[in-house]
Amino acid sequence: MARQSRLILPQHPHYIVQRGNDNQPIFRDDEDHARFLAWLKDAAKACHVAIHAWVLMPTHLHLLATPADADGLATMMQKVGRLYVPWFNAKHGRSGTLFGGRFRTALVDADGYLLACMRYLESHPVRSQAVFAPLDHPWSSHAHHAGVRPDGLVTDHAKYWELGNTPFQREAAYSALVQQGAGADELAVIDAAVGKGGVLGSQAFKVELERKTKRQILPAKRGRPFKARDAA
Repeated sequence: MARQSRLILPQHPHYIVQRGNDNQPIFRDDEDHARFLAWLKDAAKACHVAIHAWVLMPTHLHLLATPADADGLATMMQKVGRLYVPWFNAKHGRSGTLFGGRFRTALVDADGYLLACMRYLESHPVRSQAVFAPLDHPWSSHAHHAGVRPDGLVTDHAKYWELGNTPFQREAAYSALVQQGAGADELAVIDAAVGKGGVLGSQAFKVELERKTKRQILPAKRGRPFKARDAA
């Protein structure tokens, strides 16, 4: 059976996860991280993809990004992979595939989940017990959003700008949001959508998405369709 194509909606944010093959390391040192980010920045610009948040972990990476067209995300990831994988293999004396198949992506309703996804993504190193605080992890966009270090890879989403009228207000408001943390329900919803490549959005958003895409988004109703009894 053919795989269903990814659900990509231009001009909407998407949460992307790419893992190493068999959970193997895809970043081993600072040079690996820096080289990947440089190529990602070039590819995002060439493919008209806005990167809103990112985090690199030893065996996987997370991105929050908005493509201008339906092909931008896949083309961007392909461009980065074609440069990074052979370079990484040559440097570290290995061969073969580096990434574990296709990247996963979840479509995000910006109105309800954009900031929640940013917090989820940039807090991932803490949940993974790699660090005690998001700023302790050097390879993420959190330092940019917290006002510690500007990041040329990041294009701030309009929802982030709505947090305040000045950079200081936005940075303070976002830092407070991250410090507040996410509840168990929010984490479970995002975990499920990111893990399965689903949709993060309200019921109304999903209904409209079904109408636009002609794809099943909402869970199917259980049981067999109602069938009238034969007349006695």
